[in-house]
Amino acid sequence: MAVRLPGQPGYDAATAVFNLTAPPTPAAAVVVSTVDEIREALEYARSFRLGVRVHTTGHASPTQRPMSSALLLKVRPSGPVEVDASRRVARVPAGTLWGAVAEAAAPFGLAAPHGSSGTVGVVGYLLRGGMSYYGRQLGVATNLVRAVELVTADGSLVRASAAENPELFWAIRGGGGGFGVVTSIEVELFPAAKVITGSAFWAGEHAPELLREWLRWSEDAPWEATTSLQIMNLPDLPEIPEVLRSGPVLSVDGAVLAVTEDGVPLAQAQADELLGRLRSVAEPVMDSWALTKPSAVLEAHMDPEDPVPIAGDHLLLTDLDSAGASEFLRVVGPGSGSPFISAGMRQLGGAYSVADPGGGALSSFAGRFAYSGAGLVVDDSSSAAVEEHCSVVRSALAPWDSGWTVPSFVENWRQPQRHLSDSSVGRVDAVRALVDPDGVFAGDVSPGASAGGLAGGSVGDTPVF
Repeated sequence: MAVRLPGQPGYDAATAVFNLTAPPTPAAAVVVSTVDEIREALEYARSFRLGVRVHTTGHASPTQRPMSSALLLKVRPSGPVEVDASRRVARVPAGTLWGAVAEAAAPFGLAAPHGSSGTVGVVGYLLRGGMSYYGRQLGVATNLVRAVELVTADGSLVRASAAENPELFWAIRGGGGGFGVVTSIEVELFPAAKVITGSAFWAGEHAPELLREWLRWSEDAPWEATTSLQIMNLPDLPEIPEVLRSGPVLSVDGAVLAVTEDGVPLAQAQADELLGRLRSVAEPVMDSWALTKPSAVLEAHMDPEDPVPIAGDHLLLTDLDSAGASEFLRVVGPGSGSPFISAGMRQLGGAYSVADPGGGALSSFAGRFAYSGAGLVVDDSSSAAVEEHCSVVRSALAPWDSGWTVPSFVENWRQPQRHLSDSSVGRVDAVRALVDPDGVFAGDVSPGASAGGLAGGSVGDTPVF
């Protein structure tokens, strides 16, 4: 294990993140893969009175508080993904990306509850809720976690599951972090013969009618279907099809799952019901929806594969009526002057709304739609424009704001966020007090997930111990 200080070779690699708007600047950084390396890192942090922070890909780097008094651990996989097909469970080393899990599961006719990108880290996504394109049928992704192994502040290797350390198992699933360094996670897989997935794009002028049809369909949409709608103002880059960068476009993407081959006709009919409505409004300028293999879901949302500087905001919305739809289009639609490259809503409801009796601290989402909007930040001017427009959108959508958020969708640690009830916060805090009594990992706790001051960001990155 080689701890790197600012300016030393290896420091930049250990602190590299996907979201370039918030590069971390810890007091020291180290890449770890094994339990022994993690223990050495914890001992180093304690000897220099540094807090400990953990990351993998840095997709959510803006949600991390400043860490000038912390040792940052970048976790890399210790081995491959192991699939137990008979149990339909994958054992995933920490640091693994979702693309590797999807690839490992596919030969067995199984799929995983991943999000819209194969470059996202498995552990952070799962333990912060996880919103997959199978979620309306399967529920919150963290409900499919079956076991977690982690190194706690005192260097102990602990396994948490329904049978082992059940209270820690409850807390770590959506509890907001700060429990230790996860070394592996076991996640339940599910049968997936085929999916109908893809993206369709329309010229922005059709946005009002398309949004209206999508909202009407979502009122009683089948649980097998999970979709999102976006208004996009894509940059003029050669890798983006010209038809998508000639002006605002509206896109609808998602997936409809067929668990078995026998279920394909029903899934196709369910997809056709939505797409038929939308295509009757206007012909798409580009359309990739098709019956295909489950791994293609990772390509449907067209998330960037390379690091980008992005800033934005997130809300969980209640039912969006016609007035709410009008406000949404007024502030992010064509002619709004929005600086966002993307602003949209992920469809919730279905199993997302059903609390799992065996679930963790977060097992359902309190809302009908997950709003997120984001813009490219290339200089101070664009940063200010995006931040200002986040406030404009938040104000416009306030009547439909549920007051709750999805941890994995939150864009910035300073933004309002809440995903736990007051009673759950107290219960999670009690678990943290047992596994990390000195607050070694306190800086990694999500805002609103602890009753302590640090979780609200009031004391920055000052170590507690």
